[in-house]
Amino acid sequence: MENFPWVKEYPQGVASTVDYSQYSSLVDMLDQAFRKYADLKAFDNMGKTYTYKEIDEASRAFAAYLQKGMGLKKGDRIAIQMPNCLQYPVAMFGALRAGLVVVNTNPLYTPREMKHQFKDAGVKAVVIMSMFAHHLEEVLPETDIQHVVVTDLGDMLGGLKGSLVNFVVKKVKKMVPDYKLPKAIPFKEVLSKGKKYIFDKPEIKPEDLAFLQYTGGTTGVAKGAMLSHRNVVAHTLQITEWFKPLLEKGKQEIMITAIPLYHIFALAVNGIFMTHIGARNILVTNPRDMKAFLKDLKKFPFTLITGVNTLYNGLLNQPDFSSVDFSHLKTAIGGGMAVQKAVAEKWKKVTGISLVEGYGLSETSPVLSVNPLDGRENQGTIGLPVPNTEMAIFDEEGNKMGVGEVGEICARGPQVMQGYWNRPEDSENAFFHKEWFRTGDMGIMQADGYFKIVDRKKDMINVSGFNVYPNEIEDIIAMHPKVLEIAAIGIPDERSSEVVKACVVKKDPSLTKDELIAYCRENMTAYKVPKVVEFREELPKSNVGKILRRLLREEGEQKTM
Repeated sequence: MENFPWVKEYPQGVASTVDYSQYSSLVDMLDQAFRKYADLKAFDNMGKTYTYKEIDEASRAFAAYLQKGMGLKKGDRIAIQMPNCLQYPVAMFGALRAGLVVVNTNPLYTPREMKHQFKDAGVKAVVIMSMFAHHLEEVLPETDIQHVVVTDLGDMLGGLKGSLVNFVVKKVKKMVPDYKLPKAIPFKEVLSKGKKYIFDKPEIKPEDLAFLQYTGGTTGVAKGAMLSHRNVVAHTLQITEWFKPLLEKGKQEIMITAIPLYHIFALAVNGIFMTHIGARNILVTNPRDMKAFLKDLKKFPFTLITGVNTLYNGLLNQPDFSSVDFSHLKTAIGGGMAVQKAVAEKWKKVTGISLVEGYGLSETSPVLSVNPLDGRENQGTIGLPVPNTEMAIFDEEGNKMGVGEVGEICARGPQVMQGYWNRPEDSENAFFHKEWFRTGDMGIMQADGYFKIVDRKKDMINVSGFNVYPNEIEDIIAMHPKVLEIAAIGIPDERSSEVVKACVVKKDPSLTKDELIAYCRENMTAYKVPKVVEFREELPKSNVGKILRRLLREEGEQKTM
């Protein structure tokens, strides 16, 4: 580890290194947490609370069924496709305890997106919420999936409440389209039968995979970032060290988890880190229902909250938000996308607490850097590298650059992925000198050691913290019979940071914007659907015929000036 000049700037009491060899695996870390915090409240959702002991027992039963009821072996991949609910930690922890590799899947994926991820990962089992099961039915024959577990939203709420929630979701709100999965096993049946099996704890090594976290990297189709048990353990301890100034011995933290657990930010920070420190986790199933969300905020004396800029902005625009009790709140963390200055300032004014920005990627488990949590203001930066992490700026040839020079942000540390699943060439290209991960973001290192993003190296579009890749959008739209050429770019948006703009050259003059957007809605997740469609006579191209998205973006910027 180099002697970086900014180590002296770390918050008081935060070390520049941590010993991540103290746990043999993520499962070892979880087992210790379950024992240590057995009687504490662990997860809350829709009025139901589970203790760490109850989560321990349920996830152990789930793990036992995966082993004995399904015959799954260590290293097999299992997909989890659910919103935030009590079933999520049970399924995730259970799968990890059985030695399986968890493949987190966005519930809003279209059948095409599901099929790609399931096939690419070689998924053998899937746990899915019933309201998305009709999509699974469509793609199941084209995958290697052998076992399907279906759960209803209220399955872990118990008694009359659970039955009532399931009835309302299915019969009143009609949120569960008809599906036929005759061999699917109900989630509650898995837990019931799993309790009768003896769980055999597998031997898990630090380098064994824990997650395949799908991402587009910086370009191309979604690919699985291979995150090992060592990666996730190291990340958890790095974050624990960073939070040290805020954590009070003997007092339980209460975390608001509105970001979905299938997203790397919530998975690692809210799901795993919070479990490691024995926090109480408030799972918000649908944060878009702001009225219900505010009820949760008023109900619990929360001390921590994470979110993306759009979430914080949405809360701040609720008339009743200022009536929430913020007296227990210690910090609010913003990630997944840049925190806008206006949002940060308004948040501080209303809550009295700073909105702290961090930075990371799926490939880095995710956190690489974060601003200190001791109240100092560094708006506009992505903070300092977390313990055991080096960050630097490189030029295109892989040479380190100096303070204030713009180049690609690169990093190395124990939380950086092993590579991309079954993609050796992509894996090799993702690193400089086989050790410095290339983030694809352009930035600078300031003289004080803080890093700042100045631009994107590639054409990735950031919609509310989710990466959207132009190649994927273009491939789908190009299949429309009335489209001749297509280029997808991101354009600024006050609510979601960016939205997708499709620049289209027609093949058939009868093509309309409504027709094209309807086609997109059928073939891609909602946040990827273009919000703006511009029909053009031609697209700008290089001398070899490559479409120049950069020029399209610059045209848009000039029009707004």
